[in-house]
Amino acid sequence: MAEHAPTILLTGINGQLGHRLQSALAPLGAVVALSRAELDLGQADSIRQALERHQPDIIVNPAAYTAVDRAESEPEQAHAVNAAAPALLAQWAARRQALLLHYSTDYVFSGAGERPWREDDAAEPRSVYGQSKWAGEQAVRAAAPRYLILRTSWVFGAHGGNFLKTILRLARERDSLSVVADQIGAPTSTALIADVTVALLRAYLRDPAGFAYGSYHLAAQGETSWHGYAQLLTAEAVKQGCVLRLRPADIAPIATADYPLPAPRPANSRLDCAKLRQTFGLALPRWETGVQQVLAELCAQPQTKDKQ
Repeated sequence: MAEHAPTILLTGINGQLGHRLQSALAPLGAVVALSRAELDLGQADSIRQALERHQPDIIVNPAAYTAVDRAESEPEQAHAVNAAAPALLAQWAARRQALLLHYSTDYVFSGAGERPWREDDAAEPRSVYGQSKWAGEQAVRAAAPRYLILRTSWVFGAHGGNFLKTILRLARERDSLSVVADQIGAPTSTALIADVTVALLRAYLRDPAGFAYGSYHLAAQGETSWHGYAQLLTAEAVKQGCVLRLRPADIAPIATADYPLPAPRPANSRLDCAKLRQTFGLALPRWETGVQQVLAELCAQPQTKDKQ
């Protein structure tokens, strides 16, 4: 890798994670932050042209096809963005001895059982989205000797669309709500993911030869259900000054079977993050902390700005 300040190519800057990463990565080098219009992961020529034009030392790829239900009827598009595109990024990175940092998901697992998933557990994706993300992981591992794959879950932030912002909007509009209570995971903020990303890249830049490349799980500590998540965030939003019609007691728990969707959801989205913590000496905060931080930002804004 070049000894000068690295050029970092960042994809998907209009997504919730890409948006957060753009500012977080700035102290590390020259960040080339590209939108879909500038780098379309669904188009191989667009990928090749962007890489050749910018010649990055590090590629950070949060962009993905994330429409989980629509993917069931658009498998070709999902695989183009989530599998074929990471393969091209990884092949280019391998030729140029660049680092590829790619994000993945707990959807690569079956969602069975209650034990948190470890990095070496067998993948058994149940949805087209999960299958496309797993294919992307395999392509990265096969092509790029210098790679990081960070699997995360239940991502949310102040920017973009996510569960937290949807519940906040509904809590302003409705008197009652039903939320699934038999899927378990850890809501993980884009701020946490960005902070860990920066810490890992700093370690890489200090010692590329001795860096611990590979796949890692990254999620906040603790666990909850979507129902528990909705109850906590509405209670916290009121504390933060948001005006809501809905109260936690007005949110009813329901089973996954009572809310059918085109794509199956994992019942168990727990991720074991011991490898990440131990390898890099990182402390991961509890999920409630990230929720409180995002709500502090959102509840300070005029409510019209939170409409999604």
